Amino acid sequence: MELNYKCFGEGYPIVILHGLLGSLDNWQTIAKKLAEASLISKSYCVYILDQRNHGKSPHSTTIDYTILSADLHDFFTQHQIAKAHLIGHSMGGKVAMNFALKYPQMVNKLVLVDIAPTSYNDKHSDVFKALLAADAASANTRTEVENILRKQLDNDETTVQFLMKGLSRADSGFEWKFNLEALYANYSKIANGIEESKPYLGQTLFIKGSKSSYINTSNYNAIANLFPNHELVEIEGAGHWVHAEKPDVFLKEINQFLK
Repeated sequence: MELNYKCFGEGYPIVILHGLLGSLDNWQTIAKKLAEASLISKSYCVYILDQRNHGKSPHSTTIDYTILSADLHDFFTQHQIAKAHLIGHSMGGKVAMNFALKYPQMVNKLVLVDIAPTSYNDKHSDVFKALLAADAASANTRTEVENILRKQLDNDETTVQFLMKGLSRADSGFEWKFNLEALYANYSKIANGIEESKPYLGQTLFIKGSKSSYINTSNYNAIANLFPNHELVEIEGAGHWVHAEKPDVFLKEINQFLK
């Protein structure tokens, strides 16, 4: 499978993976800033990808972490990337974990944004319910879709605006850039934990939003067991979308770690 991607800058490769229902567009600002040599001591070629069933990458009926990691391995091969820094957020973080555990020789430093390697209780039923209720294909305007999402999600503006980034105009009405049906059908696989038993020994940075519960005392042991050479940084005032809510602090931590 050939994944849709963008690349910024020249130098050592960094590969960034978005989260569930996201796309490479969520990371474009961060990627551009990482690629600016003036910000860092070393220049980078920063790749941002649309993962399977997201954005402009191919859609399929199946998705799990084995499949997504295989897609990433294919991407490395296609672009002749022998080794790279790997950054992943949420679902993309689990893909990055799985990839690093399977192919440690292909990962230099690993950055995992607000996610642990464990399974999670359902955090997205309300989101999927709202997306299905919005019936994008029959909508006449973006505002119509947005208002339904806002009502369904109790005016959770952060989530509503994140989801609206995934809406695009179709020949008739609108459509989601992600494969809603496949992601909904396979959500239990996305909520699963990472099952590899042999730890990744490379340098690893976990970045947690202080207002998020995705990394917590109940799953910290799993982090320590699978990624023993790790450090954990908490960014004050940020929720789950740390990179979007506190981009300057986030970039500072990334740059410091990658040096």
